[in-house]
Amino acid sequence: MAGHPGDVRDGRREDPAGAAVTDLFRCHHLELVRLALLMTGDLAAAEDVVQDAFEQLHRRWPSLRQPGSGLAYVRSSVLNGCRSMHRRARVARKHAARLAEPPSAGADAAGADAGERSDLIAALLALPRRQREVLVLRYYADLDVAEVADTLRIGPSTVRSTAARGLGALARALKENDQ
Repeated sequence: MAGHPGDVRDGRREDPAGAAVTDLFRCHHLELVRLALLMTGDLAAAEDVVQDAFEQLHRRWPSLRQPGSGLAYVRSSVLNGCRSMHRRARVARKHAARLAEPPSAGADAAGADAGERSDLIAALLALPRRQREVLVLRYYADLDVAEVADTLRIGPSTVRSTAARGLGALARALKENDQ
């Protein structure tokens, strides 16, 4: 039987914010890491961004206007964390040219699918931030236009036009890679 906020079990007070955030974490952690990975291109950084987003959600849970909006809040936090990571990287490249060197190439990817996937990810990462965010949320996270608009705090028509421009840019970039 679930307790009420403030109930005491085993000498500890139950934490309703902790329980709600834990449930969100269990249900959505992997999809949010994948989202961040597509936005950053780095698994470790993606995991860090998602962890930070859930920590922020836990701290701010009591001040959420709508507790049901926890997933939208953490999604927005993940995107903001990715933006911050890109800003920090841009500053680092500006002030430390040696950090701008491309990472050493690992083992060759096996199969044509891996190559195509890597071309797609490279093309996606080359898009402007807003186009990349809209495309990842719309087509990878499978959010509808209204959910993307709420997450990014933009209008539905902006989502549609940004998605169209982003898809066009992706198609051009992938066509150039094939030639």
